[in-house]
Amino acid sequence: MRITALETVRLPPYDNILWVRLHTDAGLIGLGETFRGAAAVEAQLHAEVAPRLIGADPSRIDAIAHELTRPYVGFRSSGAEMRAASAVDIALWDIAGQALGRPIVDLLGGATRAAIATYNTCAGYAYNARGGRRTVAEGDAAAGPHDDQIAFTRDAGALALSLKEMGIGAMKIWPFDAHAAATAGQMIRPGEIDRALAPFRQIRDAVGASMQVMVELHSLWDGPAALAVARAMRPFDPFWMEDPLKMADPQALADYRWMSGLPVCASKTLATRSQCLDLLRADAVDYVMLDIGWCGGLTEAKKIATLAEAHQRPVAPHDCTGPVVFAASTHLALNLPNAVFMESVRAYWSGWYRDLVTALPPVERGMITVPPGPGLGLALQPDVLARGRTRTTTEKDL
Repeated sequence: MRITALETVRLPPYDNILWVRLHTDAGLIGLGETFRGAAAVEAQLHAEVAPRLIGADPSRIDAIAHELTRPYVGFRSSGAEMRAASAVDIALWDIAGQALGRPIVDLLGGATRAAIATYNTCAGYAYNARGGRRTVAEGDAAAGPHDDQIAFTRDAGALALSLKEMGIGAMKIWPFDAHAAATAGQMIRPGEIDRALAPFRQIRDAVGASMQVMVELHSLWDGPAALAVARAMRPFDPFWMEDPLKMADPQALADYRWMSGLPVCASKTLATRSQCLDLLRADAVDYVMLDIGWCGGLTEAKKIATLAEAHQRPVAPHDCTGPVVFAASTHLALNLPNAVFMESVRAYWSGWYRDLVTALPPVERGMITVPPGPGLGLALQPDVLARGRTRTTTEKDL
């Protein structure tokens, strides 16, 4: 079998998402996805990746991953080169699963569990994929029943009860973000801390300790401000503090972890096992988060997870992006013995994800599994291909 064409698909208003379809001479089409900087990644795929990929045997996943994740520049970052490699890698695993008639989880080594617990990232329908904001304005109106970013800003207790009714026992919120811009993350004032603590008080008042709460800090803070936030959060017993600092200095993160006394999760923004190894060697992290659309794909993610397992650290795949990465990450999470949670956004999987793909990982009573079928178990909806902007490179174009 040979790869005959590389096709990219973009569909407004989902401007941050880029889909990759790898066509083969056997008629199989593998689907991949990445996120952010879609135009730059698309250019990288057609100019640099397609000439290396077209004519190749798609079953040589490790060999292709080795070549694409080690370009002359961009080899140790989550930039356009790595995001392009990540999308291609997911598509290669999809082809392999289709060719063998098996789901990707089986090819990764088989399932270690039938389903995995999810936590709900409390984002809104337009968050991220459509260029949505990380903060909510006073006049913003909810776009639907699961516009959870507005919900945690206005009544996090009611939101926690709503999640509990669905069987979801963990949630992630980011009320400190709104106060970072004023000082570029260098300082947070007592009054700002008090206002940001309101959702945590509401959650504990509504559901007590039955809800695990993750705190997302989006790498917005310098060390002193991040520690001020941590001191204020201690009474609320957060499950983890996610990306409290910029992921530039593993030792600074290790110092934060030691001084805060709180569990640290990091970092979806890093790529390759070498960057994650730096965090593990520095004893800077309790939970290793990876995004398969940024870190190098399923191939690299599996290796990152094995490094974490050797350091006795759980992993938690990131998903606040698109439906293909969501599905591929769920395949990975079912395989990994050290996966602790699979992130999901109910505004996404109950809403616009369904307009884009033919199937989704089922979510029932707070547990996620993979859709039935070989490979990913899904494809882009025909309507996406009909309405989307597509670009294709074939052998005759090279």
